[in-house]
Amino acid sequence: QVQLVESGGGLVQAGDSLGLSCAASGRTFSSYAMGWFRQAPGKEREFVSAISWSGGSTYYADSVKGRFTISRDNAKNLVYLQMNSLKPEDTAVYYCAARPINTIVVVKESYDYWGQGTQVTVSS
Repeated sequence: QVQLVESGGGLVQAGDSLGLSCAASGRTFSSYAMGWFRQAPGKEREFVSAISWSGGSTYYADSVKGRFTISRDNAKNLVYLQMNSLKPEDTAVYYCAARPINTIVVVKESYDYWGQGTQVTVSS
């Protein structure tokens, strides 16, 4: 089992950068593919990015491609989401998620473990 705790959210202005972190418990962190999702008020939770066990494969939603970067440090049980050129439409609660299968998927139902989320607010 994996427990996830996100951090790094906050209030920024459009065009700014922000980095999120997700700390995972458990000795098998490196066996989980990891994902970031977000949920804006009144909207469904949507896929943002995902990364494979080794970090060798990554995938991004079209809306964040070229602006966001996902990475992981298996020695520290951490996964990161670096967000650049933020837009007001990036405002949401951002969630970290884990799945014990090394395939990158965009469907939230395929992830077994979730963090509590961290709020990101981008003002115009």
